[in-house]
Amino acid sequence: MRVAVIIPCYNEAVTIADVVARFRAALPQAAVYVYDNNSKDETAAQARAAGAIVRSESRQGKGHVVRRMFADVEADAYIIVDGDGTYDASAAARLVQQLTDDNLDMLVGARVETAQAAYRRGHRTGNRLITGTITLLFGRAFDDILSGYRVFSRRFVKSFPALSGGFEIETELTIHALQLSMPVAEVPLPYAERPEGSVSKLSTWSDGFRILRTIIVLLKDERPMLFFGAIGAVAGSLSLLLGIPVVVEFIRTGLVPRLPTAVLAMGLTLIGVLCVFAGAILDSVARGRREMKRLIYLALPAVKP
Repeated sequence: MRVAVIIPCYNEAVTIADVVARFRAALPQAAVYVYDNNSKDETAAQARAAGAIVRSESRQGKGHVVRRMFADVEADAYIIVDGDGTYDASAAARLVQQLTDDNLDMLVGARVETAQAAYRRGHRTGNRLITGTITLLFGRAFDDILSGYRVFSRRFVKSFPALSGGFEIETELTIHALQLSMPVAEVPLPYAERPEGSVSKLSTWSDGFRILRTIIVLLKDERPMLFFGAIGAVAGSLSLLLGIPVVVEFIRTGLVPRLPTAVLAMGLTLIGVLCVFAGAILDSVARGRREMKRLIYLALPAVKP
């Protein structure tokens, strides 16, 4: 079986040589690819010297790099890992074996921190918030959806649209698997702090908001009835809150003294009804799109025939 280790990198000269060396030792027969994303240091040179196949992606952002890697690299099983030296390379062979034995499409390495400094301040809380949000909206499958250490089957990689541009790519990967009901699993793995001199590229607030925005967009696209139905429910509730006193006053006196309020309540009612109908129509469209994606996914061979 052809195994490819694919590593997206941006300014990881301090760690990338060690990461490449450890994965080459753990999987001697695998091809190790490093995709340099406009690094301003010696990332590409260090990776090449360590024995990796070095390629580049000019569009800035992890999502763009993952899209390019999934399109370019041909293999039967893919390991994607960050180049920061925080993930356990020695588990790679075991993860590939589990992917094959259990005939999975995605296996996530859930991070178990081995040092207090492994997570930056705010990242642990943000991860729990985002994981909880996806669990509520799309169903439960993982405890750490933002992990950068994953193993994929070929049919997952070649059927994944990869629309995200940045760090929200992990969220898109997770929701893609949940929406198509793919066989997936999660394995707890040690997560170390970055080596001295290595700096995280993740921005807690800006990337966190981008991830939440991605969740909202995917909710609209994949579960439009829930998205538009929620808007309709809010509009309907507001119309009742505003309209009931007007109706009571009309029944009591035969007059409508607050005409603007009555018009606003009627407008909110119409918005609520339109949202529900739009959600129902778009839900049928989303179902058709999901069926097409499922058929494309099934047209590719599984890891284990």
